[in-house]
Amino acid sequence: MKSMGCLRVLCKISCRKLELIGALKGMDINCGSFLVRNTESAVKQGKVGEEDIDRALLNLFSVQLRLGIFDGDPRKGQFGKLGPKDVCKSEHRKLALEAARQGIVLLKNEDNFLPFREDVVSSLAVVGPHARNISNMLGSYTGLLMCTYSRIPCSPKSLFEELQAYVQMTSHAAGCQDIPCNASDAFHEAILAAKNANYVIVVVGLDLTQETEDLDRVSLLLPGKQMDLVSSIAAASKNPIVLVLTGGGPLDVSFAQNDPRIASILWIGYPGEAGGKALAEIIFGDVNPGGRLPVTWYTESFTKVPMNNMNMRADPSHGYPGRTYRFYTGDRVYGYGHGLSYTNFHYKFLSAPPKLTLLKSSRANIYRNRVLRDAEGLASLDIAEIEESCDSLKFRVQISVTNVGDMKGSHVVILFSRAPRLIQGTPQKQLIGFDRVHTFPNTSIETSILVDPCDHFSVVNESGKRMLVGGGHVLMLGDLEHIVSVELN
Repeated sequence: MKSMGCLRVLCKISCRKLELIGALKGMDINCGSFLVRNTESAVKQGKVGEEDIDRALLNLFSVQLRLGIFDGDPRKGQFGKLGPKDVCKSEHRKLALEAARQGIVLLKNEDNFLPFREDVVSSLAVVGPHARNISNMLGSYTGLLMCTYSRIPCSPKSLFEELQAYVQMTSHAAGCQDIPCNASDAFHEAILAAKNANYVIVVVGLDLTQETEDLDRVSLLLPGKQMDLVSSIAAASKNPIVLVLTGGGPLDVSFAQNDPRIASILWIGYPGEAGGKALAEIIFGDVNPGGRLPVTWYTESFTKVPMNNMNMRADPSHGYPGRTYRFYTGDRVYGYGHGLSYTNFHYKFLSAPPKLTLLKSSRANIYRNRVLRDAEGLASLDIAEIEESCDSLKFRVQISVTNVGDMKGSHVVILFSRAPRLIQGTPQKQLIGFDRVHTFPNTSIETSILVDPCDHFSVVNESGKRMLVGGGHVLMLGDLEHIVSVELN
């Protein structure tokens, strides 16, 4: 790349052929076809300037330069010898399995129903259209759907096959002909299978017929008659059932959450080629689940919230519940970060400061304002408007995690903060950081999480200014809290 002038020429020659170009809002890459179809017209109409394209192309080609794409023969570079033969190496298959193990989330487990014991489960029925379909586990970004340089995953097995490896007498009935599940014709076969088995696992949820980048869902409920299938199987089963949910988005499964006949619920997402093995290991206790939800699971009522209202903060006067775990005030099925384990954990703050003082000499880029409007009106508060991060205030929170159960396993420690509730629109809580630790029964392990008060203790006011507020900021670790008093001198 000789100069930015070269980039302008490239763009002028064939703007339609440049799929990886930026837009006014800072987007440098588009995996779809929107920019291919519309960018040239936008440039001609003056909606997108050449400087915007220059910026995007600079970012694009800078990355390609770092990858060595223009340094002679790419096959002689660092990654030049990688090919399909490398996909199925043992270390990569182990990584796929470990990723699936860590990603599965145990949402419900009444009376420690799971894990199953192989000597107790004499027969098993696996119900649902997902259970024998391998492609449902893979999601969008797989060798089946991506470019020709990719490969089909390595010898994947279905959920049914992996569960059958634990219980020889395992039967399957789809219940629904497909994921949309618009008919109940096959329910009778699934109900019969459930009645004849000792225990039942129902696998339902979403696949790529329900959600992709260019296919939005209109409901948070299970598709079609899937909910009816689950309830019918739960009513027919000798014992409470296990519900396994697939798909990348949240689901309103309140009916299952509140049904005592559904003892356990697991969310597996799109777990990849090793997802069946990981699920079977967790259900039968060879692996302790340790995943956490990466998003809030809203109720179906959330679909009534206008999608073009992107305000984060709730507005009760207009019935608007807000968005994200930080501000949402409405009903939820499961909260952000929710995830259970087969064991219990106790936390302890080993080291966290009780007080922080921001001195004038340490805040050249921070100034002070003492009057701010709070929820009750005008109040005299110590606040600092942040222009840059203040490194002098950073500290590490030392945490002790004790596994008080009798099963080893990994556990995700999540640290949140809550600002003084003196300012209108303050988040209910906000994430500071997290760490995954590997624990053993009746043993403690220590970890630490970095806190940057100018980032993690600050709030953004309605004008978009990031403010650090004086007063008691709360560190939240599960049900444990620690107050850090911030003084601005």
